Amino acid sequence: MTTASRTRKNLEVQRSDHTTIRYTASGPAGGPTLALIHGWACNRGDFDAVIDHLPEDYRVLAIDLAEHGESRSTRDVWTMEEFARDVAAVLEAESVDAAVVAGHSLGGAVAVEVGRLLPDTVSHVVALDALHYLSLFPALSEEQTEAMLHLFRADFAAGVRGLVEGGSPAGTDTALKDAYFEKMVAVRQPGGLRSIEGLVRWDMDAALRETKQPITVFAIRDLVTREAIDRYGDRLDIVPVDLGSHHFPVEAPEGTAKLLAGVGTERRPDHRDGCEV
Repeated sequence: MTTASRTRKNLEVQRSDHTTIRYTASGPAGGPTLALIHGWACNRGDFDAVIDHLPEDYRVLAIDLAEHGESRSTRDVWTMEEFARDVAAVLEAESVDAAVVAGHSLGGAVAVEVGRLLPDTVSHVVALDALHYLSLFPALSEEQTEAMLHLFRADFAAGVRGLVEGGSPAGTDTALKDAYFEKMVAVRQPGGLRSIEGLVRWDMDAALRETKQPITVFAIRDLVTREAIDRYGDRLDIVPVDLGSHHFPVEAPEGTAKLLAGVGTERRPDHRDGCEV
């Protein structure tokens, strides 16, 4: 691992519907390619420290989804599938023919959709504390969907606060939770609300049936339930980790980099990496 700051190129790709996707690229063009997708109301900068701890031969693409970070769009479609096309546009622009795609939170759903969209390009899908939340990711009934969306429509700040609290294990520092809340509640609108609607309406089970790549979920141990393991353990490789809260890529960048670098290799992280062997 390295702790030296990598040289990054800030790039962009144009899509239809006045969509500009901005991303950073670092590492040699011939190295193993890793695409990083941030969570809802977050941005690619969350991976800056993680990238600095990845092996120097890795080619890393960190992508701002539409209306997140520095990416901009006036489109009307805010599904996980459409976000996957944001990522696919970057992979095409960079002439990527093989990649591991890793996403945090909402980005985990997007990563699954990228795998479904590009079965010959994506070799492995990684979810960083995503896919295992049964109250959010599996398809909800229409009644459940409307109840959740009503919360965000009626009191957006309260909805964001609920997400932050739900992703914070007991003992998480209050100041840290407040910082995440302030960051996420400031997401650009209407994209922020529309994208949370897209996530709530996402049918993960249908997506998993059509996504053939192996999927590894690195889940905060205190936030993963036996019910989730029982339901998805035969499709998702759910690996409990002890690296902080739902936002662990920011809190533990070196540990996160070790997890990502271990995907697709024979060696599995040991207890010192915060995982079960």
